[in-house]
Amino acid sequence: SSGLRNLGFGAVVAAGFNFFTTGLKVLGDSVNIWVTGFGTIFRFSTSFSFALLAAGYLMGVAGGIAVLVGVIFSWGLAVPYLVSTVPVDAGQSLADSAIQIWNSRVRFLGAGVIAIAAIYTVASLIRPIVKSIQQQGKNSDRLRITNQDLSNQWLLVLGFISIAVLFFVVADFLDQQAPMLNAYLKYGLSLVTVVLAVVFGFLVAAACGYMAGLVGSSSSPISGIGIIATILMGLVLLAAHSIFSTLNSSMSAQLLSGLLLFLVSAILAMASVSNDNLQDLKTGYLVGASPKKQQIALIIGCIVGAAVIAPVLNLLYQAYGFVGAVPRPDMNPEQILAAPQAALMQQIGGGIFSGNLDYTMLFVGVGVGIISIAIDRTLRSQGLGALPPLAVGLGIYLPPAVNTMLGFGAVLGFVIKKILSRQKQKQAAREERGLLMASGFIVGESLIGLLMAGLIIGSGNALPLALNLGLGEGTMLLLGGLVFCLVVMFFFYQIVHD
Repeated sequence: SSGLRNLGFGAVVAAGFNFFTTGLKVLGDSVNIWVTGFGTIFRFSTSFSFALLAAGYLMGVAGGIAVLVGVIFSWGLAVPYLVSTVPVDAGQSLADSAIQIWNSRVRFLGAGVIAIAAIYTVASLIRPIVKSIQQQGKNSDRLRITNQDLSNQWLLVLGFISIAVLFFVVADFLDQQAPMLNAYLKYGLSLVTVVLAVVFGFLVAAACGYMAGLVGSSSSPISGIGIIATILMGLVLLAAHSIFSTLNSSMSAQLLSGLLLFLVSAILAMASVSNDNLQDLKTGYLVGASPKKQQIALIIGCIVGAAVIAPVLNLLYQAYGFVGAVPRPDMNPEQILAAPQAALMQQIGGGIFSGNLDYTMLFVGVGVGIISIAIDRTLRSQGLGALPPLAVGLGIYLPPAVNTMLGFGAVLGFVIKKILSRQKQKQAAREERGLLMASGFIVGESLIGLLMAGLIIGSGNALPLALNLGLGEGTMLLLGGLVFCLVVMFFFYQIVHD
């Protein structure tokens, strides 16, 4: 079918380009420009990633513009200002100083923006969530088939099993990482932390899932919720560590930070599953499906996903490593995966227990977030669009190469939709064509990344397929940018023309 062809075309193009950039190393995959002036430095950076282009295309123009606003605030205002006020260390370049300041200070500002935006989002969802819970308590036999769920008895049984599994996993973690704890303390701490994780997880799943079902998972406040959960859970564990002398003497700050991230991982897993499942259930509702049957399939999907995700992550870890955690000292630093959200939460958790958390930048971020919320509300009330504050925060703390391409993809999608709005008879079919091609971009780039990871591990070589054609870095960047632009132009032409 034409839909399958469009999906396959996007997958093949993205996979091929990614193979030439990250596999053969004959095309450049990103641009990074530094401009000095006024006693400081400015940065422009973008990645030639079709997956990011597609993500921005699917995100929508409001979110994309908000991300670009965050980038401009971060690298056009905050970082240059702080660079101009902080002495540069001996032997350190302005660019290195700017990256260090962004990583250690400005990203916390972005975390503050996301945190207050997530609180605002959750607060706005309290009433509909409560109403939904009340509706859940009614007799499902009296409802239409599109409102029938699994029975409360089954939900309680499955919930209890899940909590029990989480309890024993946490207890095993403590048994391995803190063998000095006695059985009472180990199981007591496991019980308390699991209860906290379940309470946070319920609230997070309700808020994120509702937003995903309402407007899509791209608008779900999962990043902000994760930051809030990290701070709140961290403060609870810090208080327990200070109050109970046995914990104080038995558990180091590093171990507490590890336990915190372990629990936050469980909370974010609940939020991610909620995002996916509620969006699926919303789609099922639109086509008249039975939620009960969907929920059975989704439970199976969760089990299969849990079995698949861990080995895939381990494959990526062994092949590339993550920032701050590499399996071998000889890893190629250019290929190490940034994992910015996880790295930020690790910094927050470590800062709480070491006493070095930059609360000043967090509170400044809260102030910036409040201003963003006010601007967003004003724009919406005047019918002038929106400026999602969560996306502004993402633009501040995600790497600029990621954000710039997300913003470009969003603007490209906006231009295409504007053109298609004048082609009423063919608008729906062409919008579907763009959606499928963009989805193919994401699939293709992801699959080639996994294949390359397998080759790296299998060969024991960080660059198993790299070709040395004698091309300079500038030439490879020029060629990479040229190929990327040509494919984008073809993508544009395929959607707006016959």
